[in-house]
Amino acid sequence: MPDNPAAEVEFPVTVPPKRAGELLVLGIETSCDETAAAVLSGAGSDGGHAPETRLLSNIVLSQIEEHAAFGGVVPEIAARAHVAALDGIIKAALQDAGVELPDLDAIAVTAGPGLIGGLMAGFTTAKALAFGADLPLLPINHLEGHALTARMTHGLAFPYLLLLVSGGHTQIVLVRGVGDYERVGTTIDDALGEAFDKTAKLLGLPYPGGPNVEKAALAGDGDRFPLPRPLKGTDRPDFSFSGLKTAVRQAAQSVAPLSEKDVADLCASFQAAVRDTLSDRVGRALDRFARDYPSVASPVLVVAGGVAANSFLRNGLEALCREKGFWFVAPPLALCTDNGAMIAHAGMERLLAGLTPDPEAVFAMAPRSRWPLDESATPVVGSGKRGAKA
Repeated sequence: MPDNPAAEVEFPVTVPPKRAGELLVLGIETSCDETAAAVLSGAGSDGGHAPETRLLSNIVLSQIEEHAAFGGVVPEIAARAHVAALDGIIKAALQDAGVELPDLDAIAVTAGPGLIGGLMAGFTTAKALAFGADLPLLPINHLEGHALTARMTHGLAFPYLLLLVSGGHTQIVLVRGVGDYERVGTTIDDALGEAFDKTAKLLGLPYPGGPNVEKAALAGDGDRFPLPRPLKGTDRPDFSFSGLKTAVRQAAQSVAPLSEKDVADLCASFQAAVRDTLSDRVGRALDRFARDYPSVASPVLVVAGGVAANSFLRNGLEALCREKGFWFVAPPLALCTDNGAMIAHAGMERLLAGLTPDPEAVFAMAPRSRWPLDESATPVVGSGKRGAKA
């Protein structure tokens, strides 16, 4: 592990194409509203150490404009946009990397969880490419892509803790190895990114909600509205944000009609409540990790997902990590949000570890809208288990 795993790492990097002994993996990501593809070159790892990789290309097409008028992602629009753009995105990723399809050693594709229409677009395309080029097809759990990204950017060794905070997921995961994950905590209702988006919509802020709430909060007073800190003080490090959203709505109604100052204060108060909640919930997970892994000299908390871009929340988590003796690691923003590089990297890790599925089984499988990293975890909201309350 580097002396300072939180040091800035710049990606993508322009590099020469495949070297002798390296593998090439194409990663395809279409789980939500980004159409993405990337090519990664890598060599074998030693035990639990991260493989040596070079990101040759990383193309991401956002659909924010297509969904802005609706205040959120519309699944049918997202699926059609993936179908229209995906061939061109893959072609651009191969061209930027200076390689052609036959040069690849495998194709990795997000097979879940996510919006089923988008997953089908990416998975069907990957199947066709892999079949036509006679390449191994690696179905990747989108959450595993996030879980392993810090090994690509910071060379982390196992084990470490992951806090995944995005529009669809809020989880704390113990990452013990490739394919070896334990869900430590999860939301019992709404994901944090969803709470940001709904708060923004309630206060009349434009989509996407997270960045606009953060911007408005800069001019606000975070102490004005006494909002709750859900589940704070409870033993299990789970999350709950539904009640917090309700409290924001009630506070907004109490001072309606809202002035610009009211909106700023509500945003600041909402963020303060979220930061306090995260610090309490994540702090309990850090304490558990320290007890369970006393031999890990430099324990690490990795934070990924779109909400990880919020500077106010990041500062709170960084302060928590300093207090608890943990390194705070957040991949560059371009690799925190959905991208093909993380899918290519997860595929590379599985390829090098010999975790390649049976080809016939892969081509017979279908993508999964719900797919938990920890299959043994009790199904609750936010776990990715089919059958959990949506």
